[in-house]
Amino acid sequence: MKEDSPINPPSMNLALWLTIVAIVMGVFIPSIYEEPKTALVAAKIPEIGQPKLSASLQKKLLAVKPDQILPIISLNSAERLFQPIVLKAAERYEVDPAMVMAIIMAESSYNPKAISKKGAKGLMQLMPTTARSLGVKDSFNPEHNIYAGVRYFKKLLNQFDGDVELALAAYNAGSRKVREHSGIPPFRATKYYIKKVIKYYQYYKTQMDSSRLYS
Repeated sequence: MKEDSPINPPSMNLALWLTIVAIVMGVFIPSIYEEPKTALVAAKIPEIGQPKLSASLQKKLLAVKPDQILPIISLNSAERLFQPIVLKAAERYEVDPAMVMAIIMAESSYNPKAISKKGAKGLMQLMPTTARSLGVKDSFNPEHNIYAGVRYFKKLLNQFDGDVELALAAYNAGSRKVREHSGIPPFRATKYYIKKVIKYYQYYKTQMDSSRLYS
């Protein structure tokens, strides 16, 4: 009787299994090594003094029309120039640096020589009395101005139990007005100011998180 020849010789089975293993290793091994790398990078991103945005404020922001907020562009040379000072001041006083950058944009558009009609000066628009109380001799000195402004904003955050809206309202209209009205003063300019700062904050927060994640 003629001997039957095997359909799949042992050598063929071995080659087939090696091919399958190679494909599986090629598909799954890269993802195994990529995930921890991403997780490690993300873990290095600090969350310093991240503002607590209330649900009502988030709802208001979503309702704001784009043309109600000043246009936002990519970081210009002035923003890049002052960013190192912002980061150091924000770290010292435990304030989110994205919020500091947002306040500066809303206050002076990064013009260190800016002067308001009421006499506020510099990047964070310090009033003369506020500057003196914070020991600032030259409000046009970017480093002095930013450090003092961040210190002052931190003081307002502490004064109003971390409520960002009230702290911004006090920065714009004065803490006395906030206390008098037991909340955000009914001033159109102040309400607009808060929306504008928060909008800028969202932009800078996204930019800074992205740059840290992929740096």
